[in-house]
Amino acid sequence: MKAHEIDYEIFGEEMQYVEIELDPQEVVVAEPGSFMMMNQGIQMQTIFGDGSKQSGGIFDKLLSAGKRVLTGESLFMTAYQNIDRTKRKVSFASPYPGKIIALDLKELGGKFICEKNAFLCAAKGVAVGIEFSRKLGRGLFGGEGFIMQKLEGDGMAFVHAGGTLARKELQAGEVLKVDTGCIVGFSQTVDYDIEFVGGIKNTFFGGEGLFFATLRGPGIVYIQSLPFSRLADRVLQAAPQAGGKDRGEGSLLGGLGRMLDGDNRF
Repeated sequence: MKAHEIDYEIFGEEMQYVEIELDPQEVVVAEPGSFMMMNQGIQMQTIFGDGSKQSGGIFDKLLSAGKRVLTGESLFMTAYQNIDRTKRKVSFASPYPGKIIALDLKELGGKFICEKNAFLCAAKGVAVGIEFSRKLGRGLFGGEGFIMQKLEGDGMAFVHAGGTLARKELQAGEVLKVDTGCIVGFSQTVDYDIEFVGGIKNTFFGGEGLFFATLRGPGIVYIQSLPFSRLADRVLQAAPQAGGKDRGEGSLLGGLGRMLDGDNRF
């Protein structure tokens, strides 16, 4: 199926959102919870899977939706269709600070592989499926397990990256070594594997994990500076302990620390 040809504009810097302009009867499909706002004349409908299956019975639709469960996503997605006679707009917001990446799958050879939680929305006709790792080491230690998401089709798709975004275009044979959690996605021509950090001090005291990813070109790679898992770990470390008292509360050092941080609560 040929994907709908949608127009878009991305707004913001740290907390971005993408505004999709739909012609009459055009449809965009999005992850539940990403909706921000829309014009009157847009009809919202919950669908199984990504809506790319236009033929076949209930089994085909359940199979399509079931693939999303393997990546930790919901069985359902939300489709937004312009039922008006003029152009209408619908917007989707990124879930945490970072950047939204617009991907023209036609220019990427019809396929893009990304981390499981990166997908935000896409033109109807783009298939959101799963990509199994055929390498044992990559599946066990690659940070994303044996399953990643794949976006297939010839339309526009949008994924989200945390923090600052880096886009690298690797030449044939060129290798980029990356923290496994910092990978947003890469084109299908990129070879992805994992490598042991090595060295006793690096392994036990380096604080960067035991493995990093190796990405070998040719192809395009997107890297994020702030993976959500890293952000969540820092928030949990800084959160008050059970009972409502933070670490160091009631001690001299705790009070001095809050003064230096500009916190006047004693």
